[in-house]
Amino acid sequence: MGSGADSRRGRGRRLPHAGVLDCGHQVAAAVHGCLDSGADRVVVISVLHAFTDEMQDARQRVSAGEDPSSWPFWGIQGPGIDGGEEWAADHSLISFRHFWEAERKRRGIAGPDVVERYPYLAGGRPDLLPGIDELAALVEDAVVVSTADPFHHGIGYGDPPERALDPHEGGLDLARATIEEGIDLLGRGDYAAYDAHCLEAKSDARDAGVVFRYLRGELRGEIVDLTYTDAAALYEASDPTWVAAPLVEWRSSTGSADSG
Repeated sequence: MGSGADSRRGRGRRLPHAGVLDCGHQVAAAVHGCLDSGADRVVVISVLHAFTDEMQDARQRVSAGEDPSSWPFWGIQGPGIDGGEEWAADHSLISFRHFWEAERKRRGIAGPDVVERYPYLAGGRPDLLPGIDELAALVEDAVVVSTADPFHHGIGYGDPPERALDPHEGGLDLARATIEEGIDLLGRGDYAAYDAHCLEAKSDARDAGVVFRYLRGELRGEIVDLTYTDAAALYEASDPTWVAAPLVEWRSSTGSADSG
């Protein structure tokens, strides 16, 4: 993360929210980076999962070109914001919160403040999301991180058996190549193509990803660690069924360092 408060076009990290036994070290690394930064505020742009058929239907229709404003979920949720409360049941930041509190107590410090925000139905147009201007103001002097699991794969996720790869038999290679493709699209700000990419990759980052990019400006991303979580038991599905868990570091594409 670097020292001092991140500039709008400084650095950031995207951490996974897969199984903590597999990617907890990545979450911990992001927590250490935030706390080492010296910033007074950390803003976490989180995935908001589609918990209901209506939420999933809205997401699919918006990705197909429907106006998101017709859906009650359109906008940004989070603590202290009037509106939707779907965020309160989301599991995306459970590990982050746990590691944050543990490390904060270990260091004997009270802060910095953590603000969670959950965008939904960006539809490739984060600039139109209700509440985006308030969020942009909130991140001006803050460290910003995001969370996503950008590649789900295997039989439990709808891939046919003949195309379902074991992580250690070509699966992680495919995951890396696919995630890097998404990093390139997002870094260039090609939101429409990134939305389509997320559908193909079975990525849950379509909203959090574009909002993070919109807030931070032009970026270059790099996978600094890649692992996976076996999800076959979770979905009562056959092997292979798994989710890739990358830790991605983002830097300004202009080559400038953060402000600290």
